[in-house]
Order: sequence, then C-alpha cells, then structure tokens
Amino acid sequence: MSVAVVVLSILLGLLFVGTGGIKVLGLPQSLAIRDHLGLRPGLWRLIGVCESAGGAGLLVGLAVPLLGVAASIGLVVLMVGAIVSRIRVSDSAATISVDVLVLALAGALVVVRASA
Repeated sequence: MSVAVVVLSILLGLLFVGTGGIKVLGLPQSLAIRDHLGLRPGLWRLIGVCESAGGAGLLVGLAVPLLGVAASIGLVVLMVGAIVSRIRVSDSAATISVDVLVLALAGALVVVRASA
C-alpha cells in the first residue's frame, strides 16, 4: 500500500468521521449550515451518518482494501452533492472551493486505490 493511500485515507477518514459526527449530533454550527442549505433535518442526519460511515470505511479500508475503494467512491458522490447544494444557494466561490478540494482529494484516493 502506498504512502499516498495511507495519508489520504487517514486524513479524509478523520475529516469525514468528524464532519459526519457533527451533523448527527446536531451541533449549532451544523444546524446553521443545514438551514442555510435548506435541507430537511432527517436528510441532514442521513448525510452525517453517510459521512461518518464513509470516513470509518476509509480507515478500516487500510486493512480491507475493497472497503476503502467503496468508501472513497461514496464520499466522492457525497461531495458532488455538497457542491451542488452550495451552488444552489449561491455560496461564495471560496466556500465552494473547500468542498472542491475535498472532492479532489477523495477522487485522487479513488484513482490511487484503483491503480494499486
């Protein structure tokens, strides 16, 4: 397993476990973002569960490679949805660029894992 796979898996795994957990717990900052994006509470929690599961999948995927591939593909799909949601509410380019960066990292992880 390459260093890139390990580093990206740990970095993104911890990021998504954290961001997903914040959504599931319903922390005030998270709820403000949910309301800004116009998402229903149930959908917001589901997104949080998917983010947390995807992040955990990346970490476990270090031992079970197929799970890591599946988790990274799922997180790419989630990030595309996040970007679409931000564009829909006319968020700033700076805000959207953060999601684009995370999408690029998740996409890079898919490519690196698939080529291994």
